[in-house]
Amino acid sequence: MRSSFFGNLDQAQVPGHFALQNAKMLRVQLNGEVLARQGSMVAFQGQMDFDYEGGGVGRLLKKMVTGEGVPLMRVRGQGLLFVADNADDIHLFYLENEAITVNGRNLLAFDPQLTWDIQRVQGAGIATGGLFNTTVQGTGWVAVTAHGAPVLLDASRAPTYADSQSAVCWSAGLRVGVNRTFKAAALIGRGSGEAVQLAFQGQGFVLVQASEGPVLPQSNG
Repeated sequence: MRSSFFGNLDQAQVPGHFALQNAKMLRVQLNGEVLARQGSMVAFQGQMDFDYEGGGVGRLLKKMVTGEGVPLMRVRGQGLLFVADNADDIHLFYLENEAITVNGRNLLAFDPQLTWDIQRVQGAGIATGGLFNTTVQGTGWVAVTAHGAPVLLDASRAPTYADSQSAVCWSAGLRVGVNRTFKAAALIGRGSGEAVQLAFQGQGFVLVQASEGPVLPQSNG
């Protein structure tokens, strides 16, 4: 796997059609197709068509049950495509017959030859929100977003834990479970607010953003 995080992302050794225009905008030199988050196009030059990408019946049912999965569009044509998401920072990974698991809200774009599916974190029931993620595998580019500068953690050094909303992506070969730190004090309003985390073990990395996701506005009602 190649990424600037690993210091091995040499553009001379990989296809150059994915590149960062700047820290918050992805530029795709399109000559065919690419899959991207719906609504992420901010500009393009050339001739392009944009179509809804459903992902098939099986993945549609998983989306309905789990709430996970990124709403995708398939872009076809030739030219320069510029995509972004809420001015979040963008990071590139080039897979070489490998797999990466991504939090659906952080998946921005990827090559169409890559396969993807929604998978459940082991030990997390369907009633537990946010613990279904999207695994992308094959050979090609994946672009992910992160809110704020992320940290890359080496899970082989020690058991590693991350808030389920803060974990951007991780090596698909890691053993992933759920760590519960719920205490009785939470029942009387004295909890830490950190009752459940994702637990990672094995050889691989975890990319964690400096945010637990968007803040929902409070109702005045």
